[in-house]
Amino acid sequence: MWCSRLLRAWSAAAPCSLLRQHSALAHMTRILEGELESIRGAGTWKSERVITSPQGPHIHVEGSRGGILNFCANNYLGLSSHPEVIRSGHEALEKFGAGLSSVRFICGTQSIHKSLEEKISHFHQREDAILYASCFDANAGIFEALLTPEDAVLSDELNHASIIDGIRLCKANKYRYKHMDMQDLEAKLQDAQKHRLRLIATDGAFSMDGDIAPLKEICQLAQKYQALVFIDECHATGFLGPNGRGTDELLGVMDQVTIVNSTLGKALGGAAGGYTTGPKALIDLLRQRSRPYLFSNSLPPAVVGCASKALDLLMESNAIAQSMAAKTKRFRSKMATAGFTISGQDHPICPVMLGDARLASVMADDMLERGIYVIGFSFPVVPKGKARIRVQISAVHSEDDIDRCVDAFTEVGHKHRALP
Repeated sequence: MWCSRLLRAWSAAAPCSLLRQHSALAHMTRILEGELESIRGAGTWKSERVITSPQGPHIHVEGSRGGILNFCANNYLGLSSHPEVIRSGHEALEKFGAGLSSVRFICGTQSIHKSLEEKISHFHQREDAILYASCFDANAGIFEALLTPEDAVLSDELNHASIIDGIRLCKANKYRYKHMDMQDLEAKLQDAQKHRLRLIATDGAFSMDGDIAPLKEICQLAQKYQALVFIDECHATGFLGPNGRGTDELLGVMDQVTIVNSTLGKALGGAAGGYTTGPKALIDLLRQRSRPYLFSNSLPPAVVGCASKALDLLMESNAIAQSMAAKTKRFRSKMATAGFTISGQDHPICPVMLGDARLASVMADDMLERGIYVIGFSFPVVPKGKARIRVQISAVHSEDDIDRCVDAFTEVGHKHRALP
């Protein structure tokens, strides 16, 4: 009661401008609360679990007792907590400081940034590379800088949100082809012949479904219609292909893919950062015109040090990457035998397809109670009716870890009648 009297008294004394501001804020709050309630009602609310330990296959989660098996990270090679990677980050922090307090072209470029860019271009066998704060920024920065209204970009309909947003920013003519449908891509390439440049943009490995783009066929069409090929390799760099260079190496088309965007924040140390690698003229242009590069602070030295060491480890030996293939096959095979539908093929992203958003969320919560960290994915992260629990295999998971995860899925699946 006293609050209402106080509010009325304040309203009577407050200037009209403050009252209007209060009214607008109240109106916005009602709209937002309605939106939030609709998300809760649809069963697609995304809660954030708090990890109280370093990233790795075995973690501690706030509110859970004992150790938890983590099957939900992009830590494909287990390098997020690798002692040599951590040591390299410490050394860079001590030698080069906490950060640059500036963007690259003003006073934010250090020798370690140039060294890492050279290492990235060497790893991908490209002419040059440019660092970004994230691959989201790399994807936001490339299309607008490269393409004009005279050009065309042809994008797979299931490309990552960062590619979609980056394409929205550019003024090129936009074509969207059906997911990995080469007939549809060819039809759109034929229509796009009237434009100056034609750029085909695709994820190398699609993060929600674990499937791999048909790059051989895409490159054949690109050659036939004189198009360029761009791939996002965030879920491929470091572990796909004989030397972990990605899907273009895996499928034998490294010399036919023009541009590679990828991340340092997954297999390559797991901290942060992204990059574009490709022709030197393109990289030079991005340094001049790419807005996320020009207006974002440089990558912190510790992040650069960690990523640089991760690349060193990868180029010294492919043993870590190769060990993951057998573990991925083990999980997929055992889950299929149990009766689950697993999307994709031979990729450590193993989506357990459930369809129902509430079921995915409830099953993920029950898995945590059994000591397994997984997350349910639902709209708008994936299409409606395509809810799933995405499991991700790491090279540092043991066979016992994988078997324990399968057993927990089987138990929870029967509990919620998700299995026949």
